[in-house]
Amino acid sequence: MATQEQDGTTAEHEAARPVNRRAKYIALLALVVGSGLTLLSATQTWFTVHLTDVGSHVGALGVPGSTAAPALTALALAGLALTAALAIAGPIFRIVLALLGLLLGVSVLISAGSALGDALRASSSVITTATGVAGESSIRRLVDAVDVQFWPWLAVVGGALIVLANVAVVLFSRLWPGSSRKYQTRFAGEDGRDAAAVLGVADTPESDDDEARAVAEGETGSEPASLDRDTAIDSWDELSRGDDPTR
Repeated sequence: MATQEQDGTTAEHEAARPVNRRAKYIALLALVVGSGLTLLSATQTWFTVHLTDVGSHVGALGVPGSTAAPALTALALAGLALTAALAIAGPIFRIVLALLGLLLGVSVLISAGSALGDALRASSSVITTATGVAGESSIRRLVDAVDVQFWPWLAVVGGALIVLANVAVVLFSRLWPGSSRKYQTRFAGEDGRDAAAVLGVADTPESDDDEARAVAEGETGSEPASLDRDTAIDSWDELSRGDDPTR
């Protein structure tokens, strides 16, 4: 009876692994898309400034996102770097990174929202460079109208995606599958036994919950070291002493 229950639990875990892996990929993809949209938005023209007759000789001025919201480019690149770190991080470090990602996404929203809330102030540096007029009141008298383009709203969408992706990481990262043993460094003890084998780590990917459950139940999958490995170690010892192990 216990064997049947264990087999049923194992089957449930095997069925859940593709779902957990898919959840991981969706969260990482959302983070990449959000950061990419933010970076794309920062390279485009956010506002078109039309001046009054006093400054009509200058013509319409285009204000790029990198000027209207200078922090966006750095925030977008940080989001891409965060994605790479999350893909290889352990369960605890994932939570720390996700919390940092939440701050990053909120910063994107604040940066884009501030520019949208006062487009004239966000455009002031471009106006001053083109006309030589400085001071908020002087600039406001010089400007006739400001046209808002689509791109700042794209930055808002990107920031929202970054926030949602990191919320998903905080809530569901414990279900993500662990890394495979073939990507892990192996260490052998003095008796030739693999350190991972002594700890009972399986060769198949497992979620963090699976690993914790195995430790709680005291499962160990260690086996005695094989004679071949002992023989190989003895051969190396003979070589170290200057003896010929082939004799």
